[in-house]
Parts: sequence; structure tokens; C-alpha cells
Amino acid sequence: MDKEQLLKGRCQPCEGIGSAMSLQQAEPYMAMIEDWQMVEAKQIEKVFSTKNFVDAMNFANQITEIAEAEDHHPDLHVSYRSLKVDITTHALGGLSENDFILAAKIDQVRKDTE
Repeated sequence: MDKEQLLKGRCQPCEGIGSAMSLQQAEPYMAMIEDWQMVEAKQIEKVFSTKNFVDAMNFANQITEIAEAEDHHPDLHVSYRSLKVDITTHALGGLSENDFILAAKIDQVRKDTE
């Protein structure tokens, strides 16, 4: 799989997709997404700089649309000039391909609006 496949991918229902990825399984996916950090092989996170609070909220709303379309929801932490995004597959207690699909799509929408 490559980044283009992630962008074209669709998140699968979390129930029934197996178990969470191991660190070794997640590492190739990490190479496909820019500037995301893995936390204890259970979550990925990224802090996006924004122009101001309104830009942060607008970006959060764009992420909401992606999350709803994919039925896979990140945790969003809005600050005055940044937006932190945490992604994990809650149903598995760790990472799945869904997390990387969502991260790639979030990166793409931000790139398209900058």
C-alpha cells in the first residue's frame, strides 16, 4: 500500500476488523504520512499550526466532515493557533489501517486549503 491508496481507501467498520496493529505492522504506514507521531503504538497524533482561532475551528470542521464520511472519529484539541489531532481505533485499543486512511485524508484537506 502507498499514500495514494490510503487517500482512495475507505475506513472499515471497527468491529470485526481483527486486532490492533503491532509496532512492526504500523511502521510502514507511518512512512506514508508526514509529521505524525506514534504514541506507544496505540495512537498517532499531529499538531497543525493555524493562522488564528477561526482557522483552527474551520480546519476542525473540515476534519469533522471527513470523520463523518469515514465513520472514524479522531480526538480534536483546539487552541488559539493550533489544532492537535489524535487518532486511534478505540474499538481495538490501538491502531488500524483506518487511522492511517484518516490521517492521510486530513493531511490532504489541509494541503488543499493552505
